[in-house]
Amino acid sequence: MNKKRQFFPRQVVEAGGNRWDWALLPIVLAIFVLMAYGSQQMARPYELGQTLPMTLDPWYLPYYLLRTTLRMFIAMGASMVFSCVFAALTTKYRTAEKVMVPMLDILQSIPILGFLSITVTAFIALFPGNLLGVECAAVFAIFTSQAWNMAFSAYQGFRTVPAELSEAAKVFQLSGWQRFWRLELPYAMPGLLWNMMMSMSGGWFFVVASEAIVVSNQTIKLPGMGSYIALAIEQSNLGAIGWAIFAMLIAVLLYDQLFFRPLLAWADKFRFEETGSDTAQSSWLLTWLRRTDRTQQMVEWFGNQLSRSIAVFRLSHDGTSIRARRDQPSVVPQRVWDAVIAAVVFYALWSLVHFIRTEVGWSEVGHVLMLGVYTMLRVVVLLALAALVWVPVGIWIGMNPRWASRTQAVAQFLAAFPANLVFPVAVIIIVRYHLNPDIWLSPLMILGTQWYLLFNVIAGASTIPTELRHAAKNFGLTGWLKWRRYLLPAIFPSFVTGAITASGGSWNAAIVSEFVSWGPTTLKAHGIGSYIAEMTATGDFPRIALGIGIMCIFVMGFNHFVWRRLYTLAESRLHF
Repeated sequence: MNKKRQFFPRQVVEAGGNRWDWALLPIVLAIFVLMAYGSQQMARPYELGQTLPMTLDPWYLPYYLLRTTLRMFIAMGASMVFSCVFAALTTKYRTAEKVMVPMLDILQSIPILGFLSITVTAFIALFPGNLLGVECAAVFAIFTSQAWNMAFSAYQGFRTVPAELSEAAKVFQLSGWQRFWRLELPYAMPGLLWNMMMSMSGGWFFVVASEAIVVSNQTIKLPGMGSYIALAIEQSNLGAIGWAIFAMLIAVLLYDQLFFRPLLAWADKFRFEETGSDTAQSSWLLTWLRRTDRTQQMVEWFGNQLSRSIAVFRLSHDGTSIRARRDQPSVVPQRVWDAVIAAVVFYALWSLVHFIRTEVGWSEVGHVLMLGVYTMLRVVVLLALAALVWVPVGIWIGMNPRWASRTQAVAQFLAAFPANLVFPVAVIIIVRYHLNPDIWLSPLMILGTQWYLLFNVIAGASTIPTELRHAAKNFGLTGWLKWRRYLLPAIFPSFVTGAITASGGSWNAAIVSEFVSWGPTTLKAHGIGSYIAEMTATGDFPRIALGIGIMCIFVMGFNHFVWRRLYTLAESRLHF
């Protein structure tokens, strides 16, 4: 009888999974139910002009948090696909690199409100009589705040694949697709995951603008945390703002524990080193998942089906599959493409000259160029100060996995904290103590973008091979020699990626940080950001276009003459 009692439960467990499967089941079911409910609410019937109810009652915060988080994860998935496609094309085809990399420079310098004004009408037209069109516009706006950072990270990872791994891929005769799937994407994955965290947190900065959409002279406030914060600011309800900050903290802790921490622990197997890693992160959920039976079988089945689908797609589109970049590309098509690009550039310049002569005048151009110089000086100084602070901190966190796991959620929350909530405090302090707005409004530009530096440096430091750490220790490297020969070269590619995205984000943030209002008080710093904000307030569209165009020129010029050269230096000398 005792044997039967012991044998029967064991058979039931083997047939229905072990205890870890049953313990994980409520979490999985809860996630699916919440996703289904949130998706159903996003596709509700809606007619333009209808008012969506919003309240500051804290009991509605979980619902608003669900809607915002679902939008951000949908945008995150689209950003991941975009980043992989962008990195693959720009590293395989020189022609694509010449066009797509400068285009990404332009896109990251365009304010998020510019994307919304262009796309919202088109999305609403795609889904008439349904809220899904407005939701797609909000998701696209969040996508524009996430994708550029992740694309630059994937681009940097693909371009800095170690030479010995590239040679091994040639020896094993890997196809372009196999090289992408087996070498480039796994090598770039650790840094890409850290940039995913930064992009997720950075999306909170733009969530207010993305959920309050203006179309046909009316404002549509989608249910979410952004609309909740906007309503709290309108009503000067400090208690509601406190509840919003608390809800954001809960959200950051949840998706850190349930999503990012398991991914980082899983991605540790992609680190490039020859010895065992002593810097791996741990995740209770990943450990839990590895102890399951049925759940692992379901995950493996889904992975196999995905691999088969990709293989079928690759075989049916063999002529358009990703190919490795050829060492000696054909000269004639390259020259033809260069001629087409030159023609487009000359046409754009002619249109620009015609626009200036007829709409704004050359004196206005000179004035805006000088304002751009002021903003550029602020960006350079602030980035240098941020680097002095966050590079040592990021290296220390990245090389100490125990502290990395402890500070990861804190860093995500600080990066997710909407910097525009600090602006009223800055206005009050500057007015009270009669401070110079040109100086004291400047730090507001870097509040939300300094975290790009920190997260990228952490990513670079966490992927330093263990054998390299032991070698530096055995050689007794200390002081400035240790920084110059070991630490700075090891994190330099990641630092350049973070600096590019932080620089572009700072230019974008200048629009809201150089022209700040709180009640009847408005402070303005001299710069191109305040110029664009002021012209937007007055509705002067030619000068808005002039300000955004010159800002794009500054961003592209800085990226081409500074960051691209540093990228080349990172590829040739300063990386391991």
